[in-house]
Amino acid sequence: MKKTSLSSWHEKAGAKIIDFGGWLMPVQYSGIMAEHKAVRSAAGLFDVSHMGNFYVKGQRALEFLQSVTTNDLSRTVDGQAQYTIMLYPNGGIVDDLIIYRIDSETFFLIVNAGNCDKDFAWLGEHVGDFEGVQLSNHSDQMSLIALQGPKAFSILSQVIAGIDAESLPSFHFRQLPFMGAELMVARTGYTGEAGVEICLPNALALPLWEALLEAGSEYGLVPVGLGARDTLRLEMGYSLYGHEIDQDTNPLEARLKWVVSMEKGHFIGREACRQVELNPRFGVAGFALEGRALARQGCRVFNADRQEIGKVCSGTISPTLQEPIGTASLVRAYVKPGTPVFVEIRGLLQPGQIKSLPFVKPALN
Repeated sequence: MKKTSLSSWHEKAGAKIIDFGGWLMPVQYSGIMAEHKAVRSAAGLFDVSHMGNFYVKGQRALEFLQSVTTNDLSRTVDGQAQYTIMLYPNGGIVDDLIIYRIDSETFFLIVNAGNCDKDFAWLGEHVGDFEGVQLSNHSDQMSLIALQGPKAFSILSQVIAGIDAESLPSFHFRQLPFMGAELMVARTGYTGEAGVEICLPNALALPLWEALLEAGSEYGLVPVGLGARDTLRLEMGYSLYGHEIDQDTNPLEARLKWVVSMEKGHFIGREACRQVELNPRFGVAGFALEGRALARQGCRVFNADRQEIGKVCSGTISPTLQEPIGTASLVRAYVKPGTPVFVEIRGLLQPGQIKSLPFVKPALN
């Protein structure tokens, strides 16, 4: 089992620790509901250092990444980040990730923790076709801390000198000094709220974590575990690998057409995407249920005539809306908001309807 540089702090704080993709990670501190509401109303601090991170460098680095990801990285400028996807030739998803363009020959990738080894191996299979491109794995050397919520920028400005994060455009980043080293501060996140994700050397993780908590005490900042991270992202309709997306899912059938740039030219999986584009069979949609029954991944979904039309991807009780919500992969004809559906939970069909995503209005970010 792997531990982050903040594991001892989490244990001393009384966090409930679970195995998450081979990492010992905090799932909650004071409770998922309280932590979720703190992020929506004030601010929350997340240790997401289990995420994988790679560097891709070289004169052909951009060309290489264009060939293995779906979005058009050539549209980015130095200091900009881009959400994108890696595909298998059949259109199934290897992983979703964020690429940070440091300069025209240097790119930093953050990938999902559970896919880190698989992703590195996949990139390694293809990098040899691009002479001079260097791929390196820095996952064991770096930590990642996310500060999210309406008060996030006020807190950050007290800890990191020289940053006006509020003026930093969404999906842009800056590299700034901190205690003799360098931080990468990116205006990105997984909650829908304003905030940043900070990548830094392991040795600086605890000093920064404690400094942010101290500065944020007057603003209502709390540490937040993976439990509330999941409810926050689900309220926003954000995809999670292994739920809304996986190796058997084409991005065009998972609300991710916006990150598939067919016009940029060749990339692995492009032809499979073109075929799906001509005839999409499924779509991912949000739903809400009547009553209090909670849908879980794999629950079957039926139409008004009790015909099976799909399966649940994710489900929870929305702390904001106080009702059961979820996402489901459905036959495309049934993804329109307002469509009545039934979800089978413990042998009973629970009534509900398709909802527009996101479930809650996102903050300006």
